[in-house]
Amino acid sequence: MSKTKTSLKISGLSKRYGDFVALAPTNIDVAQGEFLTLLGPSGSGKTTLLSLIAGLAQPDEGQMLIDGADATRSAPYERDIGMVFQNYALFPHMTVEDNIAFPLRMRRQEQASIGRRVAQALEMIRLPHVAKRYPRELSGGQQQRIALARCMVYRPSIILMDEPLGALDKKLRDQMQLEIKRIHRELGTTIVYVTHDQEEAMTMSDRICLMNGGRIEQLGTPADLYFRPRTLFVADFLGESNLLPGTIAQVDADGVQVALNGSEITARGVSNGAALARGHAVRVMVRPQNLNVSSAAPAPGQLSGQLMDIMITGSLTKLYLQAPQQAQPIVAAFPTCQSAERYEAGQTLSLHWHANDAVVIAE
Repeated sequence: MSKTKTSLKISGLSKRYGDFVALAPTNIDVAQGEFLTLLGPSGSGKTTLLSLIAGLAQPDEGQMLIDGADATRSAPYERDIGMVFQNYALFPHMTVEDNIAFPLRMRRQEQASIGRRVAQALEMIRLPHVAKRYPRELSGGQQQRIALARCMVYRPSIILMDEPLGALDKKLRDQMQLEIKRIHRELGTTIVYVTHDQEEAMTMSDRICLMNGGRIEQLGTPADLYFRPRTLFVADFLGESNLLPGTIAQVDADGVQVALNGSEITARGVSNGAALARGHAVRVMVRPQNLNVSSAAPAPGQLSGQLMDIMITGSLTKLYLQAPQQAQPIVAAFPTCQSAERYEAGQTLSLHWHANDAVVIAE
């Protein structure tokens, strides 16, 4: 079986500004053709890492290999990297085709080759009809697609994208996510993408590198992070979740028994492989859509809560319930439909979920 080629290898890369650690020593291997998203809140280190990859900042320690060659101290133009920014960075005095052709002319490509590759790039982004227009004559989404075409026309080894859809409205942003994924599939280029938008990261990525405080909290597929978060930060940051405090009552082959509000709840997921023992303080993570509610009295192993509020968000209806000994409301979510059972504020409901949908996370 052939081994997947590594496009980008980061080993112990770090960056400080005085006493501030912008990026702690970091290790990441990015496979050729992979779509890796750097996700995290402001100040998490994702932009610092992207700047180090691009050569816009120099690391204090560590090494970076691009296609096997040491690029740790290389100038940006020596790295075979393309960049797409949030503000498009198109030349306003140039037509669309001249904007796309610019990096090829800087590399002294033959004119016949330039014309052919510009035409191919415009076909790839489905905008051949705007070749003679200027950036000011295009919509925001069209400008971003032109910026992407200009970046990919010279076929760099890696494309870096820094919040490229941040300036677009939600509907256009959703459309552009699908366009970028389509282009990525067709090109097979390695992409490292920076965003603070969780849904965007989940939608687009092969893997997500979730960062916090200059360090990697968890690196894995969207499903890894969503269904098996390793830390409370990951569980709380990525998607909506109920994090119910409890203590370990028993650990056996069927899973973990957790004492919650006087009931023992079974959870079959343990997030980080911690050696949990009786009496350990933990949180049980249950996603709102995995929590079932009923007006019937709670059975053994179920919780109960008083319905505080009902919110219709569009496709989802959310119930906010206050359970005894729980500081935060518990959220349940289900598809909005006319046939759903009707509940009223103040009503006491039972709460239950499948043991496979509950994940125990050590405090």
